[in-house]
Amino acid sequence: MEFVTTIEMKDGVLNGPFRLPRQMLAVQEYDGHASIHDDATAQKLGFKGGTIEGPTHFSQFAPLGYAIWGDRWLSHGCISAHYRAPVFEGEAVQAFLRRSGDTSAEIWMLRDDGSEILRGTASVGSDFGMTALDKRLSQLSPLADPVILADVKVGTRLARTAVRMDPDQHMGDLYPFSLNQKLEMITETSSYYTARTSPLGRAIVPMEMISVLMQYTSGNASFHVRGPAVGLFADQEIRLLDGPVFVGEAYEVEREVVFLSGSRRTESLWVRSTLYSAGTNHRIASMLLNLASMKETYEPYQKEHASLYS
Repeated sequence: MEFVTTIEMKDGVLNGPFRLPRQMLAVQEYDGHASIHDDATAQKLGFKGGTIEGPTHFSQFAPLGYAIWGDRWLSHGCISAHYRAPVFEGEAVQAFLRRSGDTSAEIWMLRDDGSEILRGTASVGSDFGMTALDKRLSQLSPLADPVILADVKVGTRLARTAVRMDPDQHMGDLYPFSLNQKLEMITETSSYYTARTSPLGRAIVPMEMISVLMQYTSGNASFHVRGPAVGLFADQEIRLLDGPVFVGEAYEVEREVVFLSGSRRTESLWVRSTLYSAGTNHRIASMLLNLASMKETYEPYQKEHASLYS
């Protein structure tokens, strides 16, 4: 079977079963410090423990997208989501999808207590329509009085870097595990995820691990974000432009700052990463990611902010 997931439909809404996603980033490091996925760091910020990374939840939507769009979902699918609340290991969550057109759908995820974890859209291309993050960006105001992002300029583009994901490849300090280790814990299994069983004759990278591939080597380049500061994923969109993304394939990633925004607690760096076939201009996938830095975790924030008005 393509996905070993029981799907139900009620009143036009598809849903999968409740799942218990696993925390695999407890020892993640960036900028020389622990991340929000570390229990102690998260608790200092008012969370009850280390949070599960947002794109982990994308796997629960994969069987729902495949159920309505088939193989097209694997080659030209898109998930676009605003993360509304964190999930902690041991909590049960459930994914929902309601079609809004031939190529589009609303998606959301609920905890078993009814609280909303994320909300957004799913769609298939080549024209993905107005995605959740297309709409969100159109409504946001540019960041005023930046501190953490004071040295970052919209339009800054970094040189392409080579990336690939082999089955047993350790994905670095940001993602201290391999694809095979992820597949032992992934919420939704699929014949497509291993070469031995894949109908394509090759294993594909699960949607949530495309996020890992896009972020691989990101620590080797800089948009000149001031720190150290603790960050989190606030919004994320992954588009398959001409997929699937294959395990063991050579790719290149190019990253560009497309917007800066803010909230009471955060300054947000919006980065679009584009995945190319190695040595070509052929686009395979893209990711839009809102990396929100928490103001309270940047030690000189108040002093540097006050200097803006002195």
